[in-house]
Amino acid sequence: MDKRKVIYYTDELNDEFSVAQITPKKIDGGYVYVYNTPFKKFTRIFWYDIVAKPLAILYTKLAFHHKIVGNEILKDYKDKPYFIYGNHTHDICDALIPSMLFLRKSVYVIVHPNNVSMPILGRITPSLGALPLPDGKEAYKNFISAIETRIAEGCAITIYPEAHIWPYYTEIRPFKDVSFSYPVKSDAPVFCFTNTYQKRRFVKKPRIVTYVDGPFFADKSLSLRERRAELRDRVYQKMCERAKNSNLVMIKYIKAEDKDG
Repeated sequence: MDKRKVIYYTDELNDEFSVAQITPKKIDGGYVYVYNTPFKKFTRIFWYDIVAKPLAILYTKLAFHHKIVGNEILKDYKDKPYFIYGNHTHDICDALIPSMLFLRKSVYVIVHPNNVSMPILGRITPSLGALPLPDGKEAYKNFISAIETRIAEGCAITIYPEAHIWPYYTEIRPFKDVSFSYPVKSDAPVFCFTNTYQKRRFVKKPRIVTYVDGPFFADKSLSLRERRAELRDRVYQKMCERAKNSNLVMIKYIKAEDKDG
């Protein structure tokens, strides 16, 4: 568990506080996002369904008494594609929780290239559903094609719009609307999940309670740019509302300019 008690920040959009030190590899036009070979399909089933899901449940339950509230709303979309947005506050749990929101759903996650750059685990994370952000025009085409492929297959795409990890942060940081262009262009529904940190009796470690909300649909009466901004605002408002259920501060975040105040 993170031992830091206070973290000073300067930029809510760009500051990163993960303790992991990883040199990301370049995701260029040669990076393969979608494999169709029988072996790769097997590794997806093995690592994702057989290994990752049971371990995710075991770890989150034992370590954080994890509870999900509202995930029944996803049942009507078990065979339909959607995008789901979450707050980025834990290096391990953020990788595990999306697959637990609806166990019968195949989930992919848009990630930083760090997640596919680790010496050993980096070779497994693509089978777990990692879709690393691309570098360059050719890689971007392949990235978008991969998203379109997974949406066509009826999968869920998870996005952390805050982009950077702030461990145990109990509010929602402002995030851009760029990632909302994916559901707008594909005309797919949007859900959101908000991880909150709540007090437990007798132990200092928090309980993680995840709230699931939606669906949200883009307003087609607006322009494409306006649709993504309006969709972002509704998701952000709902996540801010849910974040108020956190009642335990593990790490205090202080803006650097207020440090001496």
